[in-house]
Amino acid sequence: MTKEHFPADGGQPSAENLTINEDHLLAHDVDEEPVEANRRMFTGLLLKFVIMLAIAYSVFHLYTLNVAPMETWSFRIVHVAGALVLGFILFAGARFVSSEEGETRHKWTSWISAVALIPAFYALYQTYAFDLLLKAGAFRVPVELETWHFGWPLLAATGIGIVMSWFHQRDRARFSMPDLVLVVCSIAVASYLLVVFNTTMRMTTGTAFAPVGISFAAVAGTAMIMELTRRVAGMALVVIGLVFLAYVFVGPYLPGFLGYPGLSVQRFFSQVYTDAGILGPTTAVSSTYIILFIIFAAFLQASKVGDYFVNFAFAAAGRSRGGPAKVAIFASGLMGMINGTSAGNVVSTGSLTIPLMKRVGYSKESAGAVEAAASTGGQIMPPIMGAGAFIMAEITGIPYTDIAIAAIIPAILYFASVFFMVDFEAKKLGMRGMRSDELPDLKVLVRQVYLFAPIIILIVALFQGYSVIRAGTLATVSAAVVSWISPNKMGIRAILRAFEIAAYMSIQIIVVCAAAGIIVGVISLTGVGARFSVLLLDVAAHSNLLALVFAMFISILLGMGMPTTAAYAVAASVVAPGLVQLGIEPLTAHFFVFYFAVVSAITPPVALASYAAAGISGANAMSTSVASFRIGIAAFIVPFMFFYNGALLMNAEWLEIARALITAIFGVYLLSAGVLGWFAKSAAPVLVRLLLVAAALLTIEGGMWTDFAGIGLAVVAFLIQRKQAPGLAAA
Repeated sequence: MTKEHFPADGGQPSAENLTINEDHLLAHDVDEEPVEANRRMFTGLLLKFVIMLAIAYSVFHLYTLNVAPMETWSFRIVHVAGALVLGFILFAGARFVSSEEGETRHKWTSWISAVALIPAFYALYQTYAFDLLLKAGAFRVPVELETWHFGWPLLAATGIGIVMSWFHQRDRARFSMPDLVLVVCSIAVASYLLVVFNTTMRMTTGTAFAPVGISFAAVAGTAMIMELTRRVAGMALVVIGLVFLAYVFVGPYLPGFLGYPGLSVQRFFSQVYTDAGILGPTTAVSSTYIILFIIFAAFLQASKVGDYFVNFAFAAAGRSRGGPAKVAIFASGLMGMINGTSAGNVVSTGSLTIPLMKRVGYSKESAGAVEAAASTGGQIMPPIMGAGAFIMAEITGIPYTDIAIAAIIPAILYFASVFFMVDFEAKKLGMRGMRSDELPDLKVLVRQVYLFAPIIILIVALFQGYSVIRAGTLATVSAAVVSWISPNKMGIRAILRAFEIAAYMSIQIIVVCAAAGIIVGVISLTGVGARFSVLLLDVAAHSNLLALVFAMFISILLGMGMPTTAAYAVAASVVAPGLVQLGIEPLTAHFFVFYFAVVSAITPPVALASYAAAGISGANAMSTSVASFRIGIAAFIVPFMFFYNGALLMNAEWLEIARALITAIFGVYLLSAGVLGWFAKSAAPVLVRLLLVAAALLTIEGGMWTDFAGIGLAVVAFLIQRKQAPGLAAA
């Protein structure tokens, strides 16, 4: 087998980076889950135990969703607890020791944590005792028992476990004593809530009659969710969550619309671990649709469908100008819709596409920016749309299929804009595509087109009226079945591996949804969302457009540094209700918020997708963020057009929808030309660029007269451009 490797800097071949074999298949294991810097790598019996635990967690969800449903709150409690247990086992709270430092640092953390195991196990035992007491006929557990024999021991163990984990540094293959404390505390919290919420005491949450143990369990559970969020998603969401939690208790002392009557610690925490907060819409979605589609994505990964997507994109688009950049658009769009996070998609596909983009002439910043923008667009690509669409369906009550249909034109406009940007830059810099002998054989790949079957089955099942859960399950089963006629057949071992991968992939998004649930709980319990709606109405009294701009900035600010799912969940609670009160249709309002929550991943100064791409390309992170913002500029304009033209969300007659689509595509073409400064085969002067941007805004808006005005401006821009460069034909 002959192999050729291309270096990341576009120089001579090296033994790192990309591989082309005799079949010219560029993509190999592009959808393998990257191993995070703080993830433990176990060996031996401990590894086997973790694998069994991960498989059991995924199988539990698939079985419960399809065969034997559990009571709703109980299912969500187990769902969150399982993610906490797996998360604390797999992800360290501090960096690992280096080889120079030996196997351990700060040995005292293990001794203190070993002592903390005593109250942790004691609190866990008390949940069993409480269950026996209630089954024996007691109406409720005595306050003294809940406080001194469960609550304080649980809080003490949780606090010690969290703090010790910050200093506990060991070898990557070793488990952590502080995290064992947190695992026991996670089980204790879940056990207590399962005992109490399956009695009549469930009805007392939020009242003076609520068992004090609920508040103790909620405080410990909230602390552990925040700690695991820090480990798997960074500090941004944790800081925002802590600010909202602080607001609960300082809000009564704040002036103006931020002030509210106040909630006691016990009353607030007796409600936050219910369906008003952690067990609310975000966890409802993560425990059903999201976990199911993560399992689906894991099956696609195990059957190497991800490799096929990327190779197919290379075969179809690799020969065109700037081919690898156009491949990144298609491949990242396909992979991104099932990936769940923009940054995760960048890491998956960008490791292949970014070096190839640099090789054909793109700068480091441009290569990273294209990948970041394309990967972010995957979150708005129907039918799966990452995970945000499921939360939108849960919050609004709008059928998921209606949301997927409404997303079609906005997704087309976004990817068309990125495509035009890439093509214009390729023209501007005189780039070439890749040679045929560097690319996969399209004829060979077409014979394997059946690998698209799981996606097609999913779409057909959804639009045939099957529930999302049933459609997702059918698509998952079909991924395994289809693999049996492909070169990568899935046997029992591969299927179990898929379940294992799914559990690992799900930890981040589940804990992020739980953390977002805390914020949503604060918003609903304090009423700050309603007061923000009043503020938005006051702004709208002067200008609807000003209110929309205000809503855009709030959505982006709330989303900066946060995964898409959490960003949308928070923004939907704060911003969307105010937009609905302005008279905007709920679907339009939530799409408006959703789009800006998504593009916060490429919005400077905190742009997670751009930062991930910069890490691969070797470019400056801020420069890459600015470049990706420019490439994705259409995503910042199209949502405003939802407000003025419902046809862009399929809310019109077919003729009107077709006209809106055609003129809007023409509009994003003009917008791309104006932003990049390339029109009619030559560089455009400032006046032409301004005319093109104005024409673009008019044609994207979608009205009949604005379309004519936009076309007129485009003609004027073309005539000016042609006069400056005689003899040039239209671009």
